[in-house]
Amino acid sequence: MSVGLLAVVDDILSAALKASAKTAGVVIDDAAVTPQYVQGLTPARELPVVWRIARGSLINKFVIIIPIALLLTAFAPWVLPFLLIIGGTYLCFEGAEKVMEWFGMHHAEAEEDVRDEKKLVSGAVRTDLILSTEIMLISLASLDSGLGIWMTLGALLVIGLVMTAVVYGAVALLVKIDDIGLRLMKNPSRGVRRTGARIVASMPAVFRVISVVGTVAMLWVGGHLVIANLAETFWHVPYDLLHVVTHAIEAAGPVVVWIADTAMSAVFGLVLGLIVVAIVTGISRLRSRNQPAKATH
Repeated sequence: MSVGLLAVVDDILSAALKASAKTAGVVIDDAAVTPQYVQGLTPARELPVVWRIARGSLINKFVIIIPIALLLTAFAPWVLPFLLIIGGTYLCFEGAEKVMEWFGMHHAEAEEDVRDEKKLVSGAVRTDLILSTEIMLISLASLDSGLGIWMTLGALLVIGLVMTAVVYGAVALLVKIDDIGLRLMKNPSRGVRRTGARIVASMPAVFRVISVVGTVAMLWVGGHLVIANLAETFWHVPYDLLHVVTHAIEAAGPVVVWIADTAMSAVFGLVLGLIVVAIVTGISRLRSRNQPAKATH
């Protein structure tokens, strides 16, 4: 009995390992995006907020994504591409808003949002829902179809748990590196103190880089999701154009192809995101104009 159980566990872990290898790119994106949400918090609140986001991520995976993905895969697989298009569009929208903030075009309440933990956590968990959906769907597609429902479920649960631990463990380390540097600065050794001072001095630049990488990751992942799933549904033009370009430079090697694919997906994501921002801004302005008129009646 115990030998059979160990064999099942080994099969689940092996399947999870093979499937999760294909999600590495999205996992890196997730780890790059999340630190933006804890910027502006006091050091004492950073780890609690990261834990709340991680807990939300587990709920996303175990309560929402995995059950719905398995049900839809079994009964309505045609719905999944449309859900991914919606999710990808939302990521493009968030990425485009952040690009606009770089140029000073942001909402007046943005400073309040930075200090509001509930809004920070809910925003991070919404973004995680989309990134986690791609992670779990890629994993599901990579699993052997002959595994059976319970083995598939077990593998997805393992992948979800491990990916959450990896992403939010990395995020927790990133947001506390400056505290590590401060502790090193109190060390009796002069060399260690210098290292600590360099770590602390470099952190603002590190977080600026992370912010840029996270924004590009949103646009890249969002754009890629929309392009790939539009091709599976009703519009092939963006995907065909992407394929033509990457095929033309195939001789340059996989790294160049990946860079070109990423850049084109990100540009597509930015354009789509800016269109959505314009629509949302227009709707909110119409609402604000209509509110005073309603109040007079």
